[in-house]
Amino acid sequence: MGNHSSVTQFILLGLSDACELQMLIFLGLLLTYLITLLGNLLIVIVTLFDRRLHTPMYYFLRNFAVLEIWFTSVIFPKMLTNILTGYKTISRAGCFLQTFLYFSLGTTEFFLLAVMSFDRYVAICNPLRYASIMSKRVCVQLVLCSWMIGLLLIVVPSSMIFQQPFCGPNVINHFFCDNFPLLELVCADTRFIELLGFITAIFTLLGTLSVTATCYGHILHTILRIPSGKERHKAFSTCSSHIIVVSLFYGSCIFMYIRSGKGGQAEDRNKVVALLNTVVTPMLNPFIYTLRNKQVKQAFREQVNRLFLEHISTKS
Repeated sequence: MGNHSSVTQFILLGLSDACELQMLIFLGLLLTYLITLLGNLLIVIVTLFDRRLHTPMYYFLRNFAVLEIWFTSVIFPKMLTNILTGYKTISRAGCFLQTFLYFSLGTTEFFLLAVMSFDRYVAICNPLRYASIMSKRVCVQLVLCSWMIGLLLIVVPSSMIFQQPFCGPNVINHFFCDNFPLLELVCADTRFIELLGFITAIFTLLGTLSVTATCYGHILHTILRIPSGKERHKAFSTCSSHIIVVSLFYGSCIFMYIRSGKGGQAEDRNKVVALLNTVVTPMLNPFIYTLRNKQVKQAFREQVNRLFLEHISTKS
């Protein structure tokens, strides 16, 4: 215990130890990261500059896209750098910062998804009161509350992990500083921290999921009472993209942070699911929201056409 400050950096084993796969993994992750950044950035730009999309639904979608950019940027740059250089190390401070930002931003996403579900509930179940309930002030307050709750829920467990003694070894069997493999390196009793983390995960995941499920339960009941089949399809199509994103995000996180598991096979499974949560889902989100949304697609085409015409006019 007297040497608890000897660990000044950690080693991230990454996705694979096979040297011949490193460049292939690097190129795949780099392409995925660029697609994620570009897709979410396009959502931000299109919803920001097209006045027809200045509605609560697209305000929340824009904030969710910004969150996805930050969320992936916490993991990707360091992971790509380690693969490219061959040095799989991360400083102790950098590891702690990565852990805090990853869970804080991830928790914020859960609460923002719940807010987006509530927005759809009000729009479909109370359309006449939608403008008064989801005012601009209320939308801003809901987003700020999501950020604040995400920060406050994670700051205590993270600060407790940061204060723990790390005597060695310093090898983390993951591609980022996840809390479970990090706690395994603590040379002290971590049962209270694990319990606190479990309670936080239960409150965050199941709490926000219950809000989302309740909202969509009322939405489904309202949609089924609509006499016109065309109107039912239109109402459901506005929610289908959000349902897909919720299913992907919640499913992967519940598997990782509520289902306990240690050992080689469990850690390998967690890495695969973490890859889905941190790499695949943020990349798919822009496609899910834009390809199934006529307003966003139309606004994007008009923006592209306008830029193209301006480019032609300046040349001529």
